[in-house]
Amino acid sequence: MAGNTLGEAFRVTNWGESHGPAIGVVIDGCPAGLEVSTELIQQELNRRRPGQSEFTTARDEPDLVEIQSGIFRGVSDGTPIHLRILNKDHRSDDYNQITDIYRPSHAGYAYDVKYGRHNPFGGGRSSARLTAGTVAAGAIARRIIPSTAITAYVTRIKDVEANITDHVTEEDVEQSLVRCPDLVASERMMAIIKLAKENKDSVGGIIECVINEVQAGLGEPIYDKLEADLAKAMLDIPAVKGFEIGSGFAGTRLFGSEHNDPFVIDDKLVVTSTNNSGGIQGGISNGMPIKFRVAFKPTATIGKEQRTVDSLGVETTIAAAGRHDPCVLPRAVPIVEGYAACILADHALRSRMNKS
Repeated sequence: MAGNTLGEAFRVTNWGESHGPAIGVVIDGCPAGLEVSTELIQQELNRRRPGQSEFTTARDEPDLVEIQSGIFRGVSDGTPIHLRILNKDHRSDDYNQITDIYRPSHAGYAYDVKYGRHNPFGGGRSSARLTAGTVAAGAIARRIIPSTAITAYVTRIKDVEANITDHVTEEDVEQSLVRCPDLVASERMMAIIKLAKENKDSVGGIIECVINEVQAGLGEPIYDKLEADLAKAMLDIPAVKGFEIGSGFAGTRLFGSEHNDPFVIDDKLVVTSTNNSGGIQGGISNGMPIKFRVAFKPTATIGKEQRTVDSLGVETTIAAAGRHDPCVLPRAVPIVEGYAACILADHALRSRMNKS
């Protein structure tokens, strides 16, 4: 199976299955001399872990990270870093009755076509459970770009839209159970998630991410544009169906004279007076804040009865059992941040290698 590694200079290789004994990552290319502690990584994993509230899955995983190699006395030593997270609360019995039935909007059928088999327990490799390892890697990646602030937050759940002001902080985000800094909209979002859960249904939405104090000059001009790598990383997150940066699709409604970002001098620095480019021009960061949005579909696993077929091609119905998020967005906020951190750290290291 290809496609398990993210990045070029900061390489994150993901391993494990949703209901296997453990999941994790191997990080190669991390510079020596970075202070890295279990507590640093655990802080981000705690934000992503299941069982946080009534708005997330009831699967109760502590997600305690174990550093197996690459860190000596709290400092990276330049060798591969192996992180392991044990699976404690998987219940494969929940899937025994549907092992040969394709769950709507899941990867089972596509896996069977591609590999001739699939792991039905929790989705196997296609499960969002696997994002925990990359979130852990993202905590280490932030140490490579310590002055860069990455803040993601929920801006919409179903048709409830938040009113977001500038300069959102992590404290603003974390005061809401759905990680929306608009507390009025947050209450409405919680109500709609609760209603979907009661109706054995699910909802999706949008997460916005703002990255401040970004080093100018990150990204490559052709195939590894910074926004292209960010888009790829975000679309690697399960349930993501859309990505836009800067003005995004709304920019198509403007004239070029309205959309262009004029360059000006501010405190002897070259900046732009607007930021429709979202902090990236020609695939390279220009030093302005990077702002992008990620669209998450409603959780595919729902308790409502749905039409489907089995592996023999016989039409049937299915009503999923087990424990699943009625809305993935509250737990996806640290996932978006972690994946973004890995991409920025990768390009920061590549930028250093490009300079004499």
